[in-house]
Amino acid sequence: MKGSKKRVVSKPSSSRTIVKANPNDNKSVTIEPPIVSSYNDQIRPLLDTVDRLRNLNVMKEGIQLPTIVVVGDQSSGKSSVLESLAGISLPRGQGICTRVPLVMRLQGSTSSKPEIWLEYSDKVVQTDEEHIAEAISAATDVIAGSSKGVSDAPLTLHVKKAGAPDLTMVDLPGIIRVPVKGQPENIHEQISGMIMKYIKPQESIILNVLSATVDFTTCESIRMSRQVDKTGERTLAVVTKADMAPEGLLQKVTADDVSIGLGYVCVRNRVGEETYEEARDQEELLFKTHPMLSMIDENIVGLPVLAQKLIHIQTTMISRCLPEIVRKINHKMETADLELKKLPMVMTSTGEALMTLMDIIASAKESLLRILIQGDFSEFPDNHGMHGTARLADMLSKFSDDLQAKPKQVREFLMDEIKVLEEYKCVGLPNFIPRSAFMAILSQHVDDIHAKPVEFIKNLWDYIEVVLSSIITKYSENFPQVQPSIKRAGRNLMSKIKEQSVDRVIQIVEMEKLTDYTCSPEYMKSWTEKIDAQKSFVDAVLNVIGTIRLTCARRKAREDWKRMTWRETLRF
Repeated sequence: MKGSKKRVVSKPSSSRTIVKANPNDNKSVTIEPPIVSSYNDQIRPLLDTVDRLRNLNVMKEGIQLPTIVVVGDQSSGKSSVLESLAGISLPRGQGICTRVPLVMRLQGSTSSKPEIWLEYSDKVVQTDEEHIAEAISAATDVIAGSSKGVSDAPLTLHVKKAGAPDLTMVDLPGIIRVPVKGQPENIHEQISGMIMKYIKPQESIILNVLSATVDFTTCESIRMSRQVDKTGERTLAVVTKADMAPEGLLQKVTADDVSIGLGYVCVRNRVGEETYEEARDQEELLFKTHPMLSMIDENIVGLPVLAQKLIHIQTTMISRCLPEIVRKINHKMETADLELKKLPMVMTSTGEALMTLMDIIASAKESLLRILIQGDFSEFPDNHGMHGTARLADMLSKFSDDLQAKPKQVREFLMDEIKVLEEYKCVGLPNFIPRSAFMAILSQHVDDIHAKPVEFIKNLWDYIEVVLSSIITKYSENFPQVQPSIKRAGRNLMSKIKEQSVDRVIQIVEMEKLTDYTCSPEYMKSWTEKIDAQKSFVDAVLNVIGTIRLTCARRKAREDWKRMTWRETLRF
């Protein structure tokens, strides 16, 4: 590739802004903005829209917004990249510095005075460029504690500064494998879980920071990003410390063995006390003059290129996701509107309260009628427990099976009946059971099953009470002031009716012992046949009687005729 013609890319021009360090001081200092971003009027409204949505906290409602998530292994150079993009100093030191998700909201400003503040735990803390690192450290200690532990509660950093790119990025703790003194043993699992939470949404843009000094295939951050973005279509890699390991860097970023779909950008980290302007100048000089790094296409080198790429990727993601975000917001609003309509009206008089109570009672009555009488299950299609007629039929069928079931201790066939008949000996017609014996046998059988009807009626009213409670809860849920009273009245009514029903069933069962009749199927069948044949039997008997009478009349007539004949004969 050496000696080949490079494509020309326009980089943002650098500028310096002269402001007063102290309003009361006549001295002026030069603030060198890190990057000056230029974009057309179509991009700014999209970014403003997303910023307004963030201010409305739509993400708390489960609506994800396009966000650049910065991940990387520990000491990969994440802080240096973010500092160069934002033009501010972040906390530095040994070990883990970022212990909470740091949401960096960068915005360009025409004002010569930067505006910087922190938001966390419903607090707003104003700060400035000189003390921003200390302010972030203090806020981190409040959120995650003063030890070396981590927390997933976010800390938001707002930076409005001339030359800052319009970006929103989330800087996450660097991935560490071995906990050090003061860190919990599961620090790796905590950080890994935090990273997966932020990079898993499809709206997230993964900015994977890789050190040129390591093999990309061994980076933990690459492994994690590939779990949620297998094709790499929303992953951009920035390679830091290019000046420390230039050998083979060209092959690494062109071979793309780790599927970085959005490509690579190689940068040089700021060294020592270099200003941001000096660091950019040195970076530009490095990639132009270094014998190995100069072979890399200038379209993928330098922080200005990184800033432009991030803005373009973020804008593209916003354009793609915004229609779906609008749809989700509209759905949330419709759901909220329905919930608001369910809220009770403001009752200002006793009359309104009484009307509301009557409406609740009327609605509950109609619902019970549909569920328990009409068998209409449309109100609770998926709750089979509220399908009243079906459940009552099941209970009745089970009760019938229980009545027909044999007792646990099966008696010897007819032996008890025979014993009773032997005890109740008396004078009577043959083959007719004495009434006292019949009553004793009947009473014995009734005693065997007398508990089952009582248990059945109790279970029946218990079920109806559950249905009533569910109906009352449904129609009075928006009136918590009266709901307990209505439920209590319903339970009292159910208790009274249940007691009356149980007493009535007990009376009916006891009456069975006092009545000398039977409902035996064999007996009833014979009795029905005889009753049906009664008319034929009576007609037959009447026919026989009529025939006998006719025969007798004829015999008497013949005898009378014979007697008369003898008299006439004797006369002559």
